[in-house]
Amino acid sequence: MNQKPSFLGHRERLRKKFIASGIEAFLPHEILELILTYSIPRKDTKALAWTLLKKFGTLSDVLDAKEEDLQKVKGLGPSSVVLIKLIRSVMRNYSLEKIKERKEISNPEKLLEFCKASLQGRHEEAFEVIFLTIRNTVIAVERLCQGTLDRARIPPRKILERAFFHNAAGLIFVHNHPSGEPSPSSEDIYLTNTITSLTTPLGIVVLDHIIVGRGKVFSIKSNSYISNQEEMK
Repeated sequence: MNQKPSFLGHRERLRKKFIASGIEAFLPHEILELILTYSIPRKDTKALAWTLLKKFGTLSDVLDAKEEDLQKVKGLGPSSVVLIKLIRSVMRNYSLEKIKERKEISNPEKLLEFCKASLQGRHEEAFEVIFLTIRNTVIAVERLCQGTLDRARIPPRKILERAFFHNAAGLIFVHNHPSGEPSPSSEDIYLTNTITSLTTPLGIVVLDHIIVGRGKVFSIKSNSYISNQEEMK
């Protein structure tokens, strides 16, 4: 009688563990192992999972890795690369759909969760605006710029035009620092306050500017860098 490869039993145990206990019961390498079982049908995926973690650092770093860097990992074929990037994209879209459900942003943790899912791990800067009603209900989320960000590439007129289009009463800016360090630059602070000085007289409040780094976020408002700012009631 032919004996089944040992890794088949391990795969089945991983799947049963996930069904019974959820992802919270998994270590990072086990999560990667389970993911890879769906793109590598006839091979033990444990060693490859450890190789990915050793090369990139953390599970988040693996998911955020550039496609060309993943392709250089021995044993990781095109299907596995696509699967990893697909999972990362699904995570972002899920968070985006949740925040677009026109619910009030009453929980800062949910806002930061969206910001991290949306922009963390991007390899170029991107600038997004969350447009809100006077009750802090989300109207829309738009990416207005990507690439190297500076005051010239994010003209206040464009932000005002989109705010008027959505009839927004509040704005939250979100952008990322690909370097991983979320502390604001002088350019970030200048841009925030320049736009705030223009929107406030028009009754449009800049609620915050969130900067996303590697696993960390920085709130310009919470650190008192927004000047002459009124709170929405």
